[in-house]
Amino acid sequence: MVKTTILRNAIAGAWLALLIPAWAATNSPTHVYPSDLGMAVKIGNALYQTLDERCQRNINPEAISTEPTDTPEITPIQQADLRGMPCQVLISTGFVDLLNHIAHAKAIDRIQPGFFQQYAANLARESAGQNPPQAPDIQDPRYWTEAVMSEQESYFNQMLGMTAAINLSHHYLGHYQKYAGQMLAGKLAPINNFIAPAEWEASVKAAALNSLDCAIATEGAKALFEAIDAMPRRPAWTGFIAPLNTDLKKLNQQLTKYETAYFRGGLRLDKSIASLTAAPGGLAAD
Repeated sequence: MVKTTILRNAIAGAWLALLIPAWAATNSPTHVYPSDLGMAVKIGNALYQTLDERCQRNINPEAISTEPTDTPEITPIQQADLRGMPCQVLISTGFVDLLNHIAHAKAIDRIQPGFFQQYAANLARESAGQNPPQAPDIQDPRYWTEAVMSEQESYFNQMLGMTAAINLSHHYLGHYQKYAGQMLAGKLAPINNFIAPAEWEASVKAAALNSLDCAIATEGAKALFEAIDAMPRRPAWTGFIAPLNTDLKKLNQQLTKYETAYFRGGLRLDKSIASLTAAPGGLAAD
């Protein structure tokens, strides 16, 4: 717990140093979030840099490709014009907006308990194929204090880091190559509609270790999965984040186990990658 808190504070401080100028420029009555597609690109590049050379193979050092669309989408892709390193992760403006709103609701929950659960329920009702709705009464000055926004930024970075790392893992674990034909048959479909449970588990494990190597803790990812789990009915876009039938409470428990094992020194991505790629379905016990 102490180590997790230390890591979380370190992450918040490191990313806040990057974000303070942008936040100062946008700290106006319109309350524009400082975290944008540019920040997504920075986090994706940092995740790539911490990967083992075996995992980096075929992945472009500019690991994130961006798309200015309102639909929340994050997906592994291959770009034909990138030659020897065509693999990237596509992230839409709508996905960044979604994470900003969820991260903000989670941060507000610290000062107004129950706010986060209410927002998750509203999100499920109002966001099917539409822009993510803002939380209720979001212009309340209490929700935009420095302390709340520091929490919001930290949660956003951790949510974006884990989801980007999961999608990067689909490249180096071979999932994208296996399912690309089905994903691209007509309208883009989430890879999570096709991968096997063991393959998903392998991706989550690899992503957690990649994120931790990049000093990104799992607390934000757990909040994101908690938000989806709180939805009475999961909208289709949640398939870009996790398979629709995933037990998200169990997933969050597993993330805690990975983080604990990581800090005890017994779990590292460079040591786990062979078992993750060689086992049937992509996963083997350590």
